[in-house]
Amino acid sequence: MASTHICASNTSYKSSFTNKLTQFNNNKHFPPNLHYPKSLVPPIASLKVDIGTPTTKVDESVKKKKTTKEVIEEEGKYLVGTYARAPIVLEKGKGCKLYDVEGNEYLDLSGGIAVNALGHGDDDWLKAVVEQAGLLTHVSNVYHSIPQVELAKRLVASSFADRVFFSNSGTEANEAAIKFSRKYHKHTSTEGKVPATEFIAFSNCFHGRTLGALALTSKVQYRTPFEPVMPGVNFLEYGNAPAAVELIRQGRIAAVFVEPIQGEGGIYSATKEFLQSLRNACDETGTLLVYDEVQCGLGRSGFLWAHEAYGIFPDIMTLAKPLAGGLPIGAVLVTEKVASAINYGDHGSTFAGGPLICSAALAVLNKISNPNFLSDVSKKGLYFKELLKQKLGGNPHVKEIRGVGLIIGIDLDVSASPIVDACRNSGLLVLTAGKGNVVRLVPPLIITEQEIEHAANIIYQTLHVLDGNN
Repeated sequence: MASTHICASNTSYKSSFTNKLTQFNNNKHFPPNLHYPKSLVPPIASLKVDIGTPTTKVDESVKKKKTTKEVIEEEGKYLVGTYARAPIVLEKGKGCKLYDVEGNEYLDLSGGIAVNALGHGDDDWLKAVVEQAGLLTHVSNVYHSIPQVELAKRLVASSFADRVFFSNSGTEANEAAIKFSRKYHKHTSTEGKVPATEFIAFSNCFHGRTLGALALTSKVQYRTPFEPVMPGVNFLEYGNAPAAVELIRQGRIAAVFVEPIQGEGGIYSATKEFLQSLRNACDETGTLLVYDEVQCGLGRSGFLWAHEAYGIFPDIMTLAKPLAGGLPIGAVLVTEKVASAINYGDHGSTFAGGPLICSAALAVLNKISNPNFLSDVSKKGLYFKELLKQKLGGNPHVKEIRGVGLIIGIDLDVSASPIVDACRNSGLLVLTAGKGNVVRLVPPLIITEQEIEHAANIIYQTLHVLDGNN
């Protein structure tokens, strides 16, 4: 490779740079007669660079569509190996359909793990994102921005809450709820009383993978590699109200974290009696009740919030997955009594609640909160469950079909992985849950009855793969 010495006063360098600036200006990136910023003027300095033979390999690699094999090989080379990914490379999507780089079509019942509530490429969502991206994307929380305030107003107006804190994910939302709970008890404890600092969580629960939220997550295999995690978490059986009430009354519990419908844990729904017992015990002792609706909230149950079906309300609720329609967001909704304990600097985030994300979330919330939309989710969920019971009910491997709205689980007596693979090979994307023995169905909420029927048929036709999985 040849080496040459180039001075900033070199005529060809200046000419090339000037041509680029002229072209840049002609493309109207700068208004007419605007002086170029000093940062764009060539520095008076000398550089020593290597100039090799011109090549077009980079351009060719960009133009050439990579195969599934090539992408998977590169993923294995450059990414940290935290995911056991399915062997397909998805390229585009529309509605409830996804397409891979080989041109294969899939009906998506995974919904980005209950994220893509409006499916892929929703027109209203896309319009909101594009328009806001052209105005303002990010400013940080040093400054005020309109979309953040508007989203907070909408969330407060449609829930039990008085105030909102924004984060970037579900696990971050739960981390904030942990901090808010502890700060609340420090703020309200009378002189001489030790503030409550412990927590209750339940079997099969999932609250996130950062250290605080991980400490609240019941799956031992998630926690063990990173121990010691945050101490003071008490795990109880999901639904065991007497045990929870007894522990709450001991006065050490800052907050009880519970999912009204467990997603990752295997699609288990709480009973009204269980949640009411928790609420009563928390009111009696000053313990906070936290609902994690990261997966089950925002329309998935057929109610805007899953706990609305019970009529029992929390002090804190955490949200995330579907709120911004595929863009990263989390939210912590709190009552005024909790918010009053939080001061400037107690918590924060650089990216959270940015204008672009909040504009996307407003488009999602406006659509999903429509009563007709929610009614359709309930109807489609009932239809889907009945169809699955008709088609799968006689199979000896199917123990139970459960769920509410469009969060449905097919509980098996064997591993669900073979049927997940068979469904994918037949053009249907589904997930596992529980201990790997539950087929989890969390499709976009816009799924049609025809798509539901198609999905049920594929699941039925692939059931035979379970026979060799005893």
